[in-house]
Amino acid sequence: MAGRITPGQIKKTNQQSIYEYIYRNEKVSQQDISYALHLSRPTVATNLAELEEDGLIRKDGQRESDQIGRKAAAYSVTPDFRVAVGVEILTDRVKIIAVDLHGKKIDRRVLKIPYNNQDAYFEEICLSLLAFLSSLKIPEEKVLGVGITMQGLVSADRQTMTYGAILDCTGLGIDAFTRPLPFPCSFLHAPDAAALSELWSSPELTNAVYLSLSQHLGGSLISQRNIVTGKHGHTATFEHIQLRARGELCYCGNRGCAETLCSMSALLGEEDPDQFFKALREGADEPVRRWKTYLKNLATLIGLLHLVYDVDFILGGHLAVYFTPSDIRFLYEEIRRSCPFEDNDDYISISKMPSHNISIGAALPYIQEFLDDVGAAVKPREPSNPFQ
Repeated sequence: MAGRITPGQIKKTNQQSIYEYIYRNEKVSQQDISYALHLSRPTVATNLAELEEDGLIRKDGQRESDQIGRKAAAYSVTPDFRVAVGVEILTDRVKIIAVDLHGKKIDRRVLKIPYNNQDAYFEEICLSLLAFLSSLKIPEEKVLGVGITMQGLVSADRQTMTYGAILDCTGLGIDAFTRPLPFPCSFLHAPDAAALSELWSSPELTNAVYLSLSQHLGGSLISQRNIVTGKHGHTATFEHIQLRARGELCYCGNRGCAETLCSMSALLGEEDPDQFFKALREGADEPVRRWKTYLKNLATLIGLLHLVYDVDFILGGHLAVYFTPSDIRFLYEEIRRSCPFEDNDDYISISKMPSHNISIGAALPYIQEFLDDVGAAVKPREPSNPFQ
Protein backbone atom coordinates (compact mmCIF):
# COMPACT_ATOMS: atom_id res chain seq x y z
CA MET A 1 0.00 0.00 0.00
CA ALA A 2 1.38 3.38 -1.03
CA GLY A 3 2.46 5.55 1.88
CA ARG A 4 2.52 2.68 4.38
CA ILE A 5 5.03 3.18 7.18
CA THR A 6 7.41 0.23 7.43
CA PRO A 7 8.90 -1.20 10.65
CA GLY A 8 12.30 0.01 9.43
CA GLN A 9 11.02 3.58 9.16
CA ILE A 10 9.53 3.39 12.63
CA LYS A 11 12.82 2.15 14.01
CA LYS A 12 14.73 4.94 12.28
CA THR A 13 12.29 7.56 13.55
CA ASN A 14 12.58 6.25 17.10
CA GLN A 15 16.35 6.27 16.91
CA GLN A 16 16.40 9.80 15.56
CA SER A 17 14.02 10.98 18.28
CA ILE A 18 16.14 9.36 20.97
CA TYR A 19 19.35 10.93 19.65
CA GLU A 20 17.64 14.32 19.45
CA TYR A 21 16.36 14.02 23.01
CA ILE A 22 19.79 13.10 24.36
CA TYR A 23 21.40 15.95 22.43
CA ARG A 24 18.94 18.52 23.73
CA ASN A 25 19.11 17.36 27.33
CA GLU A 26 22.82 16.43 27.40
CA LYS A 27 22.67 13.77 30.14
CA VAL A 28 19.67 11.47 30.48
CA SER A 29 18.69 8.00 31.63
CA GLN A 30 16.83 5.26 29.81
CA GLN A 31 13.81 6.00 31.98
CA ASP A 32 13.94 9.71 31.11
CA ILE A 33 13.83 8.88 27.41
CA SER A 34 11.04 6.33 27.77
CA TYR A 35 8.87 8.75 29.73
CA ALA A 36 9.53 11.82 27.54
CA LEU A 37 9.09 10.07 24.16
CA HIS A 38 6.36 7.60 25.22
CA LEU A 39 8.43 4.63 24.11
CA SER A 40 8.67 1.24 25.80
CA ARG A 41 11.74 0.50 27.86
CA PRO A 42 12.80 -2.41 25.58
CA THR A 43 12.51 -0.14 22.50
CA VAL A 44 14.63 2.51 24.18
CA ALA A 45 17.19 -0.04 25.37
CA THR A 46 17.59 -1.54 21.88
CA ASN A 47 18.08 1.84 20.23
CA LEU A 48 20.48 3.04 22.89
CA ALA A 49 22.61 -0.06 22.38
CA GLU A 50 22.77 0.56 18.61
CA LEU A 51 23.54 4.26 18.97
CA GLU A 52 26.28 3.43 21.47
CA GLU A 53 27.72 0.74 19.20
CA ASP A 54 27.84 3.24 16.32
CA GLY A 55 29.68 5.72 18.56
CA LEU A 56 26.99 8.41 18.40
CA ILE A 57 26.30 8.28 22.15
CA ARG A 58 28.15 7.09 25.23
CA LYS A 59 27.49 6.15 28.84
CA ASP A 60 28.25 9.19 30.95
CA GLY A 61 28.20 8.26 34.62
CA GLN A 62 24.96 7.89 36.50
CA ARG A 63 21.77 9.91 36.52
CA GLU A 64 21.03 11.63 39.82
CA SER A 65 17.74 10.48 41.30
CA ASP A 66 15.71 10.95 44.46
CA GLN A 67 14.72 7.32 44.40
CA ILE A 68 16.34 4.80 46.70
CA GLY A 69 18.37 2.07 45.10
CA ARG A 70 20.75 1.68 42.21
CA LYS A 71 21.21 4.83 40.15
CA ALA A 72 20.41 4.63 36.46
CA ALA A 73 23.14 4.88 33.84
CA ALA A 74 23.26 8.26 32.13
CA TYR A 75 23.76 8.76 28.40
CA SER A 76 25.08 11.72 26.44
CA VAL A 77 26.00 12.27 22.81
CA THR A 78 29.63 11.74 21.88
CA PRO A 79 30.57 15.39 21.32
CA ASP A 80 33.60 14.71 19.13
CA PHE A 81 31.97 11.98 17.05
CA ARG A 82 32.24 14.59 14.32
CA VAL A 83 33.90 18.01 14.30
CA ALA A 84 33.79 21.07 12.10
CA VAL A 85 36.39 23.74 11.46
CA GLY A 86 36.00 27.50 11.20
CA VAL A 87 38.61 29.74 9.60
CA GLU A 88 38.65 33.54 9.89
CA ILE A 89 41.00 35.26 7.43
CA LEU A 90 42.11 38.80 8.32
CA THR A 91 44.63 41.22 6.89
CA ASP A 92 47.47 40.21 9.20
CA ARG A 93 46.46 36.84 10.67
CA VAL A 94 44.37 33.72 10.32
CA LYS A 95 42.25 32.19 13.09
CA ILE A 96 41.43 28.48 13.00
CA ILE A 97 39.07 26.75 15.41
CA ALA A 98 37.76 23.19 15.75
CA VAL A 99 34.35 22.71 17.37
CA ASP A 100 32.44 19.64 18.51
CA LEU A 101 28.80 18.71 17.92
CA HIS A 102 27.69 21.13 20.64
CA GLY A 103 29.47 23.98 18.87
CA LYS A 104 32.02 24.14 21.68
CA LYS A 105 35.67 24.92 21.10
CA ILE A 106 38.00 21.95 21.03
CA ASP A 107 41.08 24.05 20.30
CA ARG A 108 42.15 27.01 18.20
CA ARG A 109 45.23 28.48 16.52
CA VAL A 110 46.15 31.99 15.45
CA LEU A 111 48.60 32.19 12.55
CA LYS A 112 50.39 35.46 11.89
CA ILE A 113 50.35 35.23 8.12
CA PRO A 114 49.82 38.52 6.22
CA TYR A 115 47.13 38.17 3.57
CA ASN A 116 48.30 37.61 0.03
CA ASN A 117 45.97 36.71 -2.82
CA GLN A 118 48.30 34.04 -4.14
CA ASP A 119 48.06 30.24 -4.33
CA ALA A 120 51.03 29.86 -1.98
CA TYR A 121 49.18 31.81 0.73
CA PHE A 122 46.08 29.61 0.58
CA GLU A 123 48.21 26.47 0.48
CA GLU A 124 50.03 27.61 3.62
CA ILE A 125 46.71 28.07 5.42
CA CYS A 126 45.53 24.62 4.32
CA LEU A 127 48.75 22.92 5.39
CA SER A 128 48.57 24.71 8.76
CA LEU A 129 44.97 23.55 9.16
CA LEU A 130 45.91 19.95 8.44
CA ALA A 131 48.80 20.15 10.92
CA PHE A 132 46.40 21.63 13.50
CA LEU A 133 43.97 18.72 13.11
CA SER A 134 46.83 16.23 13.21
CA SER A 135 48.05 17.73 16.50
CA LEU A 136 44.57 17.16 17.92
CA LYS A 137 44.56 13.59 16.60
CA ILE A 138 41.38 14.26 14.62
CA PRO A 139 41.24 11.90 11.61
CA GLU A 140 40.02 13.19 8.25
CA GLU A 141 36.84 11.11 8.31
CA LYS A 142 35.64 12.94 11.44
CA VAL A 143 35.79 16.39 9.83
CA LEU A 144 32.40 17.51 8.51
CA GLY A 145 33.70 20.56 6.68
CA VAL A 146 35.55 23.86 6.84
CA GLY A 147 33.72 27.19 6.93
CA ILE A 148 35.82 30.17 5.85
CA THR A 149 35.11 33.83 6.53
CA MET A 150 36.79 36.72 4.79
CA GLN A 151 36.04 40.44 4.85
CA GLY A 152 33.65 40.62 1.94
CA LEU A 153 30.36 39.44 0.43
CA VAL A 154 29.68 35.86 -0.57
CA SER A 155 27.70 34.30 -3.42
CA ALA A 156 24.41 32.53 -2.65
CA ASP A 157 26.03 29.11 -3.10
CA ARG A 158 28.88 30.17 -0.76
CA GLN A 159 31.46 29.24 -3.36
CA THR A 160 32.74 32.68 -4.42
CA MET A 161 33.73 35.98 -2.84
CA THR A 162 31.62 38.45 -4.83
CA TYR A 163 32.95 41.64 -3.20
CA GLY A 164 36.19 41.92 -1.26
CA ALA A 165 37.57 45.45 -1.36
CA ILE A 166 39.37 45.20 2.00
CA LEU A 167 41.41 42.10 1.13
CA ASP A 168 41.25 42.50 -2.64
CA CYS A 169 39.66 39.06 -2.86
CA THR A 170 36.76 39.77 -5.23
CA GLY A 171 36.18 36.73 -7.42
CA LEU A 172 38.12 34.30 -5.22
CA GLY A 173 36.70 30.79 -5.57
CA ILE A 174 36.44 28.16 -2.86
CA ASP A 175 38.64 25.87 -4.96
CA ALA A 176 41.63 27.77 -3.55
CA PHE A 177 40.91 25.72 -0.39
CA THR A 178 39.26 22.57 -1.72
CA ARG A 179 42.26 21.75 -3.92
CA PRO A 180 44.64 21.21 -0.96
CA LEU A 181 41.99 20.05 1.56
CA PRO A 182 40.10 16.72 1.58
CA PHE A 183 37.00 18.25 3.20
CA PRO A 184 33.98 20.20 1.98
CA CYS A 185 34.65 23.96 2.21
CA SER A 186 32.45 27.03 1.90
CA PHE A 187 32.62 30.78 2.40
CA LEU A 188 30.53 32.73 4.89
CA HIS A 189 30.17 36.49 5.35
CA ALA A 190 31.90 37.26 8.66
CA PRO A 191 29.01 39.17 10.34
CA ASP A 192 26.62 36.38 9.31
CA ALA A 193 28.93 33.86 10.97
CA ALA A 194 28.87 35.97 14.15
CA ALA A 195 25.06 36.12 13.97
CA LEU A 196 24.90 32.33 13.61
CA SER A 197 26.93 32.00 16.81
CA GLU A 198 24.48 34.33 18.50
CA LEU A 199 21.52 32.25 17.36
CA TRP A 200 23.23 29.08 18.53
CA SER A 201 23.69 30.47 22.04
CA SER A 202 20.29 32.25 22.23
CA PRO A 203 17.32 29.86 21.80
CA GLU A 204 14.92 32.72 22.48
CA LEU A 205 16.25 34.93 19.68
CA THR A 206 13.92 35.23 16.66
CA ASN A 207 14.30 38.60 14.91
CA ALA A 208 17.24 40.96 15.36
CA VAL A 209 19.83 43.24 13.85
CA TYR A 210 23.36 42.12 14.66
CA LEU A 211 26.05 44.81 14.55
CA SER A 212 29.65 43.66 14.50
CA LEU A 213 31.76 46.45 16.03
CA SER A 214 35.22 45.23 15.15
CA GLN A 215 38.15 46.62 13.19
CA HIS A 216 35.64 47.01 10.39
CA LEU A 217 31.91 47.52 10.87
CA GLY A 218 29.59 44.77 9.74
CA GLY A 219 26.06 43.59 10.23
CA SER A 220 23.57 40.81 9.80
CA LEU A 221 19.80 40.73 9.60
CA ILE A 222 18.00 37.91 11.43
CA SER A 223 14.39 37.09 10.54
CA GLN A 224 12.59 34.08 12.01
CA ARG A 225 15.99 32.67 12.99
CA ASN A 226 17.26 32.88 9.42
CA ILE A 227 20.05 35.07 8.07
CA VAL A 228 18.58 37.32 5.39
CA THR A 229 20.91 37.70 2.41
CA GLY A 230 18.50 39.38 0.02
CA LYS A 231 18.03 39.40 -3.75
CA HIS A 232 21.59 40.52 -4.61
CA GLY A 233 23.47 39.21 -1.58
CA HIS A 234 24.21 42.51 0.16
CA THR A 235 21.43 42.78 2.73
CA ALA A 236 22.63 44.26 6.06
CA THR A 237 25.71 45.99 4.67
CA PHE A 238 24.98 48.75 7.17
CA GLU A 239 28.61 49.82 7.07
CA HIS A 240 28.01 51.59 3.76
CA ILE A 241 25.05 53.71 4.83
CA GLN A 242 26.14 57.33 4.35
CA LEU A 243 25.87 59.23 7.61
CA ARG A 244 27.96 62.24 6.53
CA ALA A 245 27.99 63.20 2.87
CA ARG A 246 31.34 64.98 3.19
CA GLY A 247 32.95 62.71 5.75
CA GLU A 248 36.01 60.49 5.66
CA LEU A 249 36.72 58.35 2.60
CA CYS A 250 35.50 54.76 3.00
CA TYR A 251 37.23 51.78 1.39
CA CYS A 252 34.13 51.44 -0.83
CA GLY A 253 34.96 54.77 -2.49
CA ASN A 254 32.18 56.85 -0.90
CA ARG A 255 32.53 59.35 1.91
CA GLY A 256 30.96 59.43 5.34
CA CYS A 257 29.89 55.78 5.47
CA ALA A 258 29.06 54.29 8.86
CA GLU A 259 32.31 52.31 8.48
CA THR A 260 34.26 55.56 8.88
CA LEU A 261 32.36 56.50 12.05
CA CYS A 262 31.26 53.34 13.86
CA SER A 263 34.04 50.80 13.29
CA MET A 264 36.72 50.10 15.88
CA SER A 265 39.36 51.47 13.51
CA ALA A 266 37.40 54.75 13.29
CA LEU A 267 37.54 55.03 17.07
CA LEU A 268 41.03 53.75 17.79
CA GLY A 269 43.10 53.54 14.63
CA GLU A 270 46.07 51.43 15.70
CA GLU A 271 45.65 52.25 19.41
CA ASP A 272 45.41 49.41 21.91
CA PRO A 273 41.77 49.07 23.04
CA ASP A 274 42.66 47.95 26.57
CA GLN A 275 44.75 51.06 27.14
CA PHE A 276 42.12 53.34 25.61
CA PHE A 277 39.28 52.00 27.75
CA LYS A 278 41.41 52.02 30.88
CA ALA A 279 42.05 55.73 30.35
CA LEU A 280 38.37 56.25 29.47
CA ARG A 281 37.08 54.65 32.66
CA GLU A 282 39.58 56.71 34.65
CA GLY A 283 38.01 59.84 33.18
CA ALA A 284 40.78 61.06 30.87
CA ASP A 285 39.42 63.98 28.80
CA GLU A 286 40.48 62.93 25.31
CA PRO A 287 39.21 59.30 25.51
CA VAL A 288 35.94 60.53 27.06
CA ARG A 289 35.42 63.00 24.21
CA ARG A 290 36.19 60.43 21.53
CA TRP A 291 33.98 57.79 23.11
CA LYS A 292 31.01 60.13 23.36
CA THR A 293 31.45 61.08 19.71
CA TYR A 294 31.63 57.41 18.77
CA LEU A 295 28.49 56.57 20.77
CA LYS A 296 26.59 59.45 19.17
CA ASN A 297 27.50 58.18 15.71
CA LEU A 298 26.53 54.65 16.67
CA ALA A 299 23.22 55.92 18.09
CA THR A 300 22.52 57.68 14.78
CA LEU A 301 23.04 54.44 12.89
CA ILE A 302 20.96 52.35 15.30
CA GLY A 303 18.21 54.97 15.33
CA LEU A 304 17.93 54.92 11.53
CA LEU A 305 17.91 51.13 11.37
CA HIS A 306 15.41 50.89 14.22
CA LEU A 307 12.95 52.99 12.25
CA VAL A 308 13.17 50.47 9.41
CA TYR A 309 13.31 47.26 11.46
CA ASP A 310 11.74 47.45 14.93
CA VAL A 311 13.47 44.49 16.56
CA ASP A 312 16.24 43.76 19.04
CA PHE A 313 19.72 45.10 18.31
CA ILE A 314 22.74 43.05 19.36
CA LEU A 315 26.15 44.69 19.69
CA GLY A 316 28.93 42.23 18.97
CA GLY A 317 32.51 42.26 17.75
CA HIS A 318 35.69 43.24 19.55
CA LEU A 319 34.27 46.45 21.01
CA ALA A 320 31.27 44.74 22.60
CA VAL A 321 33.14 43.59 25.71
CA TYR A 322 34.00 47.19 26.59
CA PHE A 323 30.43 48.50 26.73
CA THR A 324 28.97 49.26 30.16
CA PRO A 325 25.31 49.71 31.19
CA SER A 326 25.88 53.48 31.23
CA ASP A 327 27.05 53.32 27.60
CA ILE A 328 23.84 51.54 26.62
CA ARG A 329 21.78 54.15 28.48
CA PHE A 330 23.65 56.88 26.59
CA LEU A 331 22.73 55.21 23.29
CA TYR A 332 19.05 55.13 24.24
CA GLU A 333 19.14 58.81 25.24
CA GLU A 334 20.74 59.81 21.95
CA ILE A 335 18.33 57.73 19.88
CA ARG A 336 15.34 59.30 21.64
CA ARG A 337 16.47 62.75 20.55
CA SER A 338 15.52 62.01 16.94
CA CYS A 339 13.04 59.12 17.23
CA PRO A 340 9.41 60.20 16.81
CA PHE A 341 8.11 57.23 18.82
CA GLU A 342 8.08 56.40 22.51
CA ASP A 343 10.16 53.24 22.80
CA ASN A 344 11.10 51.29 25.90
CA ASP A 345 14.79 50.83 26.66
CA ASP A 346 14.58 47.13 25.91
CA TYR A 347 16.00 46.48 22.46
CA ILE A 348 19.79 46.95 22.68
CA SER A 349 21.91 44.20 24.21
CA ILE A 350 25.48 42.93 24.19
CA SER A 351 26.41 39.73 22.37
CA LYS A 352 26.42 36.53 24.39
CA MET A 353 29.37 35.31 22.34
CA PRO A 354 31.96 38.09 22.02
CA SER A 355 34.87 35.62 21.79
CA HIS A 356 35.64 33.50 18.71
CA ASN A 357 32.09 34.08 17.45
CA ILE A 358 33.05 34.51 13.78
CA SER A 359 35.26 31.44 13.49
CA ILE A 360 32.82 29.29 15.50
CA GLY A 361 29.90 30.58 13.44
CA ALA A 362 31.70 29.62 10.23
CA ALA A 363 31.79 26.00 11.42
CA LEU A 364 28.20 25.78 12.70
CA PRO A 365 26.37 25.14 9.39
CA TYR A 366 28.29 21.88 9.04
CA ILE A 367 27.37 20.86 12.59
CA GLN A 368 23.70 21.61 12.02
CA GLU A 369 23.69 19.76 8.71
CA PHE A 370 25.01 16.68 10.48
CA LEU A 371 22.41 16.98 13.24
CA ASP A 372 19.64 17.30 10.68
CA ASP A 373 20.95 14.26 8.80
CA VAL A 374 20.79 12.07 11.91
CA GLY A 375 17.37 13.48 12.69
CA ALA A 376 18.35 15.84 15.47
CA ALA A 377 16.41 18.88 14.31
CA VAL A 378 17.49 20.59 17.49
CA LYS A 379 15.17 23.53 17.78
CA PRO A 380 15.50 26.37 18.28
CA ARG A 381 18.98 25.91 16.89
CA GLU A 382 19.78 27.23 13.42
CA PRO A 383 18.49 25.15 10.49
CA SER A 384 20.97 23.53 8.14
CA ASN A 385 20.23 26.16 5.47
CA PRO A 386 20.06 29.35 7.56
CA PHE A 387 20.17 31.79 4.67
CA GLN A 388 17.31 33.48 2.86
